[in-house]
Amino acid sequence: MLIKARVIPCLLLKDKGLVKTVEFKSPKYVGDPINAVKIFNDKEVDELIILDIDASAKGKKPNFDLISKIAGECFMPLCYGGGIRSVGDLKILFNIGIEKAAINTYTVEKREFISEAAGYFGSQSIVVSMDVRKKAFGRHEVFINGGQKGTGLDVVDFAKEMENRGAGELMLTSIDRDGTMQGYDMDLVKKVSNAVNIPVIACGGAGNIQDLVNVIKKGGASAAAAGSMFVFQGPHRAVMISYPSRKDLQEIYVKGDVNND
Repeated sequence: MLIKARVIPCLLLKDKGLVKTVEFKSPKYVGDPINAVKIFNDKEVDELIILDIDASAKGKKPNFDLISKIAGECFMPLCYGGGIRSVGDLKILFNIGIEKAAINTYTVEKREFISEAAGYFGSQSIVVSMDVRKKAFGRHEVFINGGQKGTGLDVVDFAKEMENRGAGELMLTSIDRDGTMQGYDMDLVKKVSNAVNIPVIACGGAGNIQDLVNVIKKGGASAAAAGSMFVFQGPHRAVMISYPSRKDLQEIYVKGDVNND
């Protein structure tokens, strides 16, 4: 079966600007979100993810005014995450043009919320975002509040539960690989992709085209998300927004059988 894979820039919001982190720490300012969206429009990206990294950790609601401005400039499907804690929040987000909502901290605090949200809006609109650290003996633990708080939850068990509760997609971010550009945590991606039947977006660690190919063709992910790879250039990590050409991505866009060897 041929499947259309996706390559997705993942942008991080802090206050009203875009930042990039390394292992969820040391946020570096990389630009204005509206300008970034305009550049990605020109580059015809598949989809865009924007995550407010402060909202849940600081108990803030989504910045609906800013999100509305971003959505108004965005010509591709847009997924937003950060501070979502009610059906009311989701109604506002979908009304201002968000296609998908990524829910992270609140999925742990109130697990039945995913069932409620999926029942109200449809599973295709609900993404469960999981920030994960690798622990002893190869175990992967789910973290919340912007990666600051461990939950004790095993990522595979939690992924299965979220699928059963109605999530339409899972976003899987390796905290250990975030911003390192050293490749995805393939063990993590394989474990989750093999355990569920819904699409998995892999995030954290992409540094080149081959990393994107590997996580989809060998890791089993349905989509490869990346931040640093699309906002930094060169050994000194100069800020310059980019996106691979259609020709460069051709091997990713149509994938056949996944090789998990």
